[in-house]
Amino acid sequence: MSANPIYHLKDSYFFEVPKALWRHNWKSIQDVPEFLVAGHPEITDVATFNEAMDGKILIPQFFGELESLYAIKSGGFGISKYMLLELLLAGILLWLFTWLAKRIASGAPAKGKLANLLEIMLLFVRDQIARPAIDDKHAHADDHGHVHHASDAFVPLLWTLFFFILGCNLLGMVPWAGSPTASFSVTLALAAATFLGGFIGGTKQFGLVGYFKNLVPPIDMPVYLFPLKVAIVGGLFCIELLGLAIKHLVLAVRLLANMVAGHLVLLGILALIPAAAASGWWGTVTGISVVSATLFSVLELFVAFLQAYVFTFLSALFIGASVHHH
Repeated sequence: MSANPIYHLKDSYFFEVPKALWRHNWKSIQDVPEFLVAGHPEITDVATFNEAMDGKILIPQFFGELESLYAIKSGGFGISKYMLLELLLAGILLWLFTWLAKRIASGAPAKGKLANLLEIMLLFVRDQIARPAIDDKHAHADDHGHVHHASDAFVPLLWTLFFFILGCNLLGMVPWAGSPTASFSVTLALAAATFLGGFIGGTKQFGLVGYFKNLVPPIDMPVYLFPLKVAIVGGLFCIELLGLAIKHLVLAVRLLANMVAGHLVLLGILALIPAAAASGWWGTVTGISVVSATLFSVLELFVAFLQAYVFTFLSALFIGASVHHH
């Protein structure tokens, strides 16, 4: 029920639509959800709750209790708006690419605008991101003329990351939805998937000990300098291990920052309209704000694709560094 506009950028436990589309008709205070009453003890009029909550569709909570519209009580598990949007997106992607895979498996060429668009994007991720970043530059064809691409094992992961991030970014352009990538928990989980992909690939390539040894470049020093070598290698190992954690953390933060920044700019531009409502410049400010918001929305559409590409490309670079010797 807070009026803070920044809350609209956060994950929440409700969907918000125009008030005319969803009205609450609580008859008494007893009908109002307990967490709302407890959070606003100064309000005793049920009409105030009805007015404040009109347009807010509360998400049923089966595994926990809400503390507020934006927080779950400790010890519980809350079903949030971003969770439902991610599940919806996952279902759409699963259906879409199952359909495409069946068409390709039949041996028939891809036909139709959608099939061609998806195939072009898939090939772009494979040929322009995965293979240049992960494949061994000195790979040669075998006796049958086939070139082994080490990246092929990671292409499904990169495809999933690219389309999932792209879908989450584009959801931010859908009215009354929201961009899950504007939540740090989401971007951090995506960065963790990149880390696990590189860790599993590196461990498979070099073994568990070999993976960590590969973090430090080989140092050739005389035997009598062995204690110094141990100190240098130990220091470099700690630095590289810290750097490994930092670069994946930065991967999560940069995606979050880029997605939140666009929403904040749009929020600031549109906030000029009510700010100018009391002045004689209302019409001029409204026109400028609407045009500016439209232009920034087009820019956000471009950023949605760009950030999906950048995240996937950096993920491919990190994985490539994990599966090759320094």
